[in-house]
Formats: sequence, C-alpha cells, structure tokens
Amino acid sequence: MAAHSPSFELERRAPVNTREALICEVRRGLLGRPRSLSSWMFYDSCGSRLFERITELPEYYLTRTERNILASSAAAIITGARGDSSEPLRLVEPGAGTASKTAVLLDALVRLQGEVLYVPVDVSRDALEIAREQMASLLPEVYVEPVVANYVTHPPQLESFEGTTLAIYLGSSIGNFSPEEARAILQSLGSQLQSGDALLLGTDMVKDESILLAAYDDSDGITAEFNLNILHRLNRDLGADFDPASFHHRALWNRVASRIEMHLESAHDQRVRIAPAGLDLRFTASETIHTENSDKFTHEAIRTLLEDAGFAVEQSWTDPREWYVVTLARIP
Repeated sequence: MAAHSPSFELERRAPVNTREALICEVRRGLLGRPRSLSSWMFYDSCGSRLFERITELPEYYLTRTERNILASSAAAIITGARGDSSEPLRLVEPGAGTASKTAVLLDALVRLQGEVLYVPVDVSRDALEIAREQMASLLPEVYVEPVVANYVTHPPQLESFEGTTLAIYLGSSIGNFSPEEARAILQSLGSQLQSGDALLLGTDMVKDESILLAAYDDSDGITAEFNLNILHRLNRDLGADFDPASFHHRALWNRVASRIEMHLESAHDQRVRIAPAGLDLRFTASETIHTENSDKFTHEAIRTLLEDAGFAVEQSWTDPREWYVVTLARIP
C-alpha cells in the first residue's frame, strides 16, 4: 500500500438526507400506537457527545468491558481475521463514533502489516473529525477514509480493495434493532464483503436485571439527558415545539424480549406541533414514546443471528464474568 498523508477533508460518499429522514421517521413513529422514534435519531452532534459521556460512567460497563476484551485479545483477533492470507487487512467500521476502542485493534494491525486503511462510517461529522485527529496523532501509519452517513438508512458502498476486509460492529449497537432489523443490517453489510472477509461483532450478554437497569438509568442523569436530546433535536432540526421538561426518561427490562427499553413519558396532557412533517400531536399524561431497545444476548442467540445473516462463526472472546462477548465471523 502506498504511503498516504493523514490530512484530508471528511468525505460524503453516501447521501445524508437528514431532514427528509427525520420527517419520514416522525410521521412513521409518532402517528403510530404505541408511539416510537428510531434510535439513530439520538446521534446528532450533541447526542454523540452525550453518549461519549455515558461510556465513561461507572454504571455503564459495556464500553469498559469491551475495551478490556479488545486490549487483551487484539493480536489474536487480528491474526484470526487475517486467517491464512498474507494480503493486507482493511478495517471498516459502521457507527464508528470517535473510534476510541478501535485504536487498540488498529495498533495491533499496524504492528503486523505497517500501513493500514481504516474506513469509519458515522452520522456525526464531529465524531469522525475526532477520530481522524486521534489517528493522525497516535497512529500516523493509519490512512483514514471517513464516510459521513447513516449506515442504517443509507449504507455506503465499499470501494474495492486488494486484500481482506474486517468489518467491525462494536458497542453492542446491533442490539438496538429488532431481530429482523439486525439480521437485515448484517445481511446488507455482508453483501458488500467478499468471500473470506470477516466481521467482528460486539454483543452485551443477559445478566442480573439490577446491573442492566443501572447502566441505562445512571445516577448522574446523563442517560436521561441523552434520551431527552431526541426531542431537543426535533426542535432544532424541524422546528418542533416539544417541551422536553414535560417528558421523563424511563428505562425498563423486558424479560420476555430479553431487552432493555428506553421511553420518554409525557408528564401531563400536552400538544406538540411539527410543522414540516404536518403533525399536530396530542399526548396524554403517562403516554410514552419508545426511543430505544438494547437486546441482551445468549451465545445461542449470537450464533443464530450471524448464521441467519450469512456469516460463519469462527472464534469469540469474553471477559472473566462473561458479561460481554466479541465474536469473529466470516463470509464463507
């Protein structure tokens, strides 16, 4: 691979019709019963910054545990992803954020092959700029090709690559989608990979309910602020007139569906207008907007999801408490 400068402009190789997507989503979700909004709407610049704060909270074990797994197993993961190939390995990461955990894997790959091509994909231009700056400072051997895109609504088309691609989907982000949506997302990602390319999937595991609830309703109220930001975003981006103070953050454990759910509960009867979407909504007291699911997995559920999406499971790594699992799978 030829040498590249780490200095460049962020690329927009996939369409990001954010306003249009927001209008479609509020019409779909807020006219339905029960009301809902898609979790991708959390991640504007403000939401991305709030989520970074959440990852540092003592209650939010997910990021910390996953980072420890990657740090202790990075060499084994990279070796496993390369398989028997002597060709270069490219890393592609949907929902990359600031790529703070990915740096561990990139460092291991740099040690093995020298220069590395890394393609982070995220809706937040600010997060990708932070990722670019961090890589330029810490790992100048990494050439970053960022893509500003909502990988769920507008999956970017990967450029051809002479080597093996490792797609990285960390943070248990796949758990934010229904089983059908999760399978479709992984199938879409797999359709852009070649035979022999690999996927590294991070998944949070089923555990004690009190641990799960604390992770999504922290004592500092940062998760509540993150949840309410979705209303602030609709006010900012669509001129809606939500009063966020009139909604309360709620987190609950749905044992049957094996998931944490986040909701926004109306504190009283109220009326909300979203003019660009042609909506004049009435909320009753205690009515909720379902904003996020976070599925919690078993080993069997992970294998079923990956196999149904067209991947063959090869290896997995976990922490001593088996709270979290990182799985390597491959396109047969």
